[in-house]
Amino acid sequence: MVGVHFDATSLEMLAVAVLAVAGMLGCSRSAAPEAATRFALGSAFADGATIPVKYTADGENISPPLTWSGAPAATKEFALIVDDPDAPAGTWDHWLIWRIPAGATELKEGLSAHRKGVAPPEMVQGKNSWGHNGYEGPEPPAGKPHRYYFRLYALDAPLDIAGGADKAALIKAMNGHILAEGELMGKYGK
Repeated sequence: MVGVHFDATSLEMLAVAVLAVAGMLGCSRSAAPEAATRFALGSAFADGATIPVKYTADGENISPPLTWSGAPAATKEFALIVDDPDAPAGTWDHWLIWRIPAGATELKEGLSAHRKGVAPPEMVQGKNSWGHNGYEGPEPPAGKPHRYYFRLYALDAPLDIAGGADKAALIKAMNGHILAEGELMGKYGK
């Protein structure tokens, strides 16, 4: 058996390298929490397809219908985040909604609309990047189409945060409670 000998300097350098790699891995994670498993999420557009104008600022600016299946049986609540990572100012939040009942399998078209913040009383909406509660549809500047991510989280406990919270507060409240995630990406450009 061949032995390997490390002197103190070599061990220090190895420890620094391990910490640096661990730090890089931690920094490379997205702002959203990670889900344990995936479930199906669909809408009036296919994953990766163009979002119909009706659901954008150029149309009726109402929330699109969403349907899902395959969420864990242990789900106690759902939460939804819709954002645009391609916005010039950085990731732009379009819709935050939580306290979606565990037994739900859809959000109906027009559940929330531009600056109306309408939602069933059991659900709660958060503050988007415009500073309003509720849905605000895609409104990218001219150029390459933007990607809009709809992420629905199945949670193991109801969230205890008030309406009007921003995405950072919602993510903090969800940490440690995500059972699974459904994701749908649509594109829109001018």
